[in-house]
Amino acid sequence: MVKTKVLFVINQKAGQQSNLKIHEIIIKHAIKYDYEVDFYEMGTNHHALEIKKSIDLFKPDIVGAVGGDGTVNLVSGIIQKTNISLLIIPYGSANGMAKELQIPENLPACLDLIIKGKTIEIDLLKVNEEISIHLADVGLNASIVKRFQLDKKRGLLTYGKHLFAEIFIIKRKRFTIFYDDQTKKVSAVSLTFANATMYGTGAVINPDGKLNDGLFEICIVKPFPKYLVFNIAYQMFRNKLKTSKYFEVIKCTKAKVICKRRTLLQVDGEVLGKVKEIELTCLPKVLKVIILANLNHPTIVN
Repeated sequence: MVKTKVLFVINQKAGQQSNLKIHEIIIKHAIKYDYEVDFYEMGTNHHALEIKKSIDLFKPDIVGAVGGDGTVNLVSGIIQKTNISLLIIPYGSANGMAKELQIPENLPACLDLIIKGKTIEIDLLKVNEEISIHLADVGLNASIVKRFQLDKKRGLLTYGKHLFAEIFIIKRKRFTIFYDDQTKKVSAVSLTFANATMYGTGAVINPDGKLNDGLFEICIVKPFPKYLVFNIAYQMFRNKLKTSKYFEVIKCTKAKVICKRRTLLQVDGEVLGKVKEIELTCLPKVLKVIILANLNHPTIVN
């Protein structure tokens, strides 16, 4: 009988455990359940091409992304449109996609998905020349992500610190959105281009989003009085943002966004710099992902 082959792409900067400990847990699990493993260690200067070479050489059935949303994004872009399945192992400072899919937070439980999980196909979002599995945006959150990247500390408290620093200097930005033969001019503090529904904090920005419906959402947060910031945050964490008059959603398969002024863009937690134009295209059901078999996933169309 041919054994299942799993390549683990490990972000050396992610997580609390040493890579040696991660390897030890994985190898013990592989011996117990009789599957083959190989490892690719992401250094400071990792390249998609090198990971692809490892995949071509080992020919895995599954690639495990051990890290945060950036690692998941990188692996997804490489294995999209193949028969290789993605296994998400949340070990980063931001694990939004793992939270989205209710992936377990501990390594042994994640590894059990190799044996007991089920595989689904989900959409990806093309953002200019980049791939997004989770969320991309311009405006408020992109500025927070940039601050977060420059900070040596990680975690929700650090994210919260930068959120409140940005809230009080936030500026409205003007955008023109072209979609489905329509044109919409908006003033907003944030535009989120959403394949998924929530940030790694659990705050929901895209209440009705589905990961495999062939659509993505442009979530518009309109300028709001600063004294309402806690109210807006409460609505996001309670999944009630769509009741706010400061929020609007556009569903589409393809769109183009023109920024009046060059604006900071982030994709899945990675800041890409300032842009003037953003081309957006949904790539339907191009990625296989392993998830828990016994849960109802509200963001998956059955």
